[in-house]
Amino acid sequence: MTNPFQPGDVKTHSYTVQPADFADFGPEAGGLVHAVMSTFALARELEWAGRLFVLEMKEEGEEGIGTELSIEHHGPAFGGETLSIRATFAALHGAALRCTVEAWVGERLVATGHTGQRIVSRARLAARFAALQGEQGLALPPLN
Repeated sequence: MTNPFQPGDVKTHSYTVQPADFADFGPEAGGLVHAVMSTFALARELEWAGRLFVLEMKEEGEEGIGTELSIEHHGPAFGGETLSIRATFAALHGAALRCTVEAWVGERLVATGHTGQRIVSRARLAARFAALQGEQGLALPPLN
């Protein structure tokens, strides 16, 4: 892993809300709740913003894995509106990255929160996943 970043560095991306992003839990749960971006879809975009740092930090044979996500939803984002999503590099502890995140539609604050990702060896991650899918009670190597 390499770290060219300092606390306060920012990554941004834009995302246009689609009908597939609306709060809808399927017909068995009553269908469409409301035609605004769901917290679930918003989580995906906030995590992506933090991952933009990981893409520049991970080296050959490494991958990022999400470790935490917190969102406070402040207002709606309607279909067709474009979100401006911002991740701010908050801290790096070992291989664990933490970012604060926020999403805006123009001057309207949609959400704030934070994300966490850890950069790990792909081989160790694959071994850990395989072990979890295999025998129960198998001692697993720690993620580093």
